Amino acid sequence: MHFEDVLSEVGVFGKFQILSLIILCLPRVILPLHFLLHIFISAVPPHHCSIPDHRNPGNLSQEDLLLLNIPQEDDGSFSSCQMFSEPQPHLNTSQGMMVNRSLLQSCDQGWEYQRSIFSSTTVTQWDLVCERKWMNQAAATFFFMGLTIGSLISGFLSDRFGRRKILLVSFLVSTVFGVMSALSVSYLMFSVCRLLCGVGLMGMTLISITLALEWTDVAHRTFCGTISSLSWTAGYMILALLAYLIRDWRWLLLATTSPCLLAIASWWWVPESARWLLTKQDSAAAHMYLTRCATMNGKSKFIQKISPELLQKTVSLENRKYNFWDLVRTRRLRKNTLCLGIMWFGVAFSYYGISFHITGFNLSPFLTHFIFGAIEIPAKIGVYLLLDRIGRKRCQGGSLVTTAFCIGLTCIMSPGPWRSVVAILGKGFSEAAFTTAFLFTAELYPTVLRQTGLGSCSFMTRLGSSVAPLVILLDDFWAPLPMLVYGSMSLLSGAAAFFLTETCNIQLRETIQEVEMTRDLIISRETGDDISTIQNGQVQPNQESTPNPAEEPVLPEGHVPLPHRGPPQDAEHFMVETQ
Repeated sequence: MHFEDVLSEVGVFGKFQILSLIILCLPRVILPLHFLLHIFISAVPPHHCSIPDHRNPGNLSQEDLLLLNIPQEDDGSFSSCQMFSEPQPHLNTSQGMMVNRSLLQSCDQGWEYQRSIFSSTTVTQWDLVCERKWMNQAAATFFFMGLTIGSLISGFLSDRFGRRKILLVSFLVSTVFGVMSALSVSYLMFSVCRLLCGVGLMGMTLISITLALEWTDVAHRTFCGTISSLSWTAGYMILALLAYLIRDWRWLLLATTSPCLLAIASWWWVPESARWLLTKQDSAAAHMYLTRCATMNGKSKFIQKISPELLQKTVSLENRKYNFWDLVRTRRLRKNTLCLGIMWFGVAFSYYGISFHITGFNLSPFLTHFIFGAIEIPAKIGVYLLLDRIGRKRCQGGSLVTTAFCIGLTCIMSPGPWRSVVAILGKGFSEAAFTTAFLFTAELYPTVLRQTGLGSCSFMTRLGSSVAPLVILLDDFWAPLPMLVYGSMSLLSGAAAFFLTETCNIQLRETIQEVEMTRDLIISRETGDDISTIQNGQVQPNQESTPNPAEEPVLPEGHVPLPHRGPPQDAEHFMVETQ
């Protein structure tokens, strides 16, 4: 007997699952408010060397003052990182003259920033420009390093101590260090607080999607995954609005952290995963949550039909402790883990590469960010319509390859509206890859390793997102080079996705043994019947055949076999004594 059989008794998608999904959408809204916050709080406004007062006679216009003290680049713009050691009055009337570079010096008096777009950012706060430019991108990398650490910690801890407890810890850590980041008095304090905030946010990422999927059946997994992903899109667009209204980085950080307080309040209504409780032999707690689910869904007969003892006896789940080594101990899990690692690195690398490169498309950063978020809506609706028709593998690999193609086009196109259109399409396909990846990965790992597997994949994701901001620095060598690197990695990860096992319309695996079996039952989404199998990678329809009485097991008197709707077990079938 599988957990889906129990879900059919308490309601596969009723009021209980809908309420849980709505509550778990809140963390997903919060995530992009922080994941993409670097775009705005660390934006680099136009700047030039600060000109001392003694160099300003007082009767010059701003333009003339800059001509006297700041050299011009080849495109006519003023240099951001150099100034003349002495004023050059002859350049005010002879702008065509060659500049003697020996007269140049670095900005020893600091910088002046244009504040028409942002009143204050971390760049203007700590002068993270010119020789210190790398420190600005490093701040984003510190945050994603925190996500990397959090992916390892939260995945392991939630498999060990439960999804619900670690979710609360994640809320608290994110809130505390989010506020401390806004109150930072130095670059070092800011970077450390953002790193620790990332550790907490990663728990919210992994647990919210896992809890939503573990309370639903095969037919509704795609819907739940898509709705959860649309919550991310809502947060993406809300960030553009908040950044437009709040131009000071400290207040913007506080505004994006404040929803965590609402998430803490809503945590009291978040249910623990009954699947996980059964793996821990806690049938009483699992029965309590299942009873709550049955009551809300109007399935009152569940309490009379299944007791806690019967629940633990009949649901076949492994009972032992697992670790990261189990992800590569067996053949199929090892292949999936390797391919998923490459895939997730490429998904995050290209997604954040495009997102952080919003200033390269000749549009307002607020408008570009909002459009990048809005394009995710049709992308996710398209994923929802295609996932159960063409399968997870084709949708995942196809979206990544198409993303690579769009990124490649932007490298050879001249700046203009059509280049922006292609970039926006690439962002949409990149998000389609991200949406599919969460659902696909959760389905590939069994219940006993699901959070650990997601944590491992998230580790690779955060490696990709940590490196993505630093790649932008390559445009100092060749402008198209960052986008070329993003596209190449997207193409490689798309190829890796095609080596994964298809999971479309297959019940969630509970044990490692079920993952390693070469025969998987495909469940009809309409009837719940076993309609075909995947055997050695090929889909084969089930053929009705006359049973051989000699092969049928002889049951003890007073026992009947339980219905079996999942992959065959290595252990003997469980039986329930009739009343």
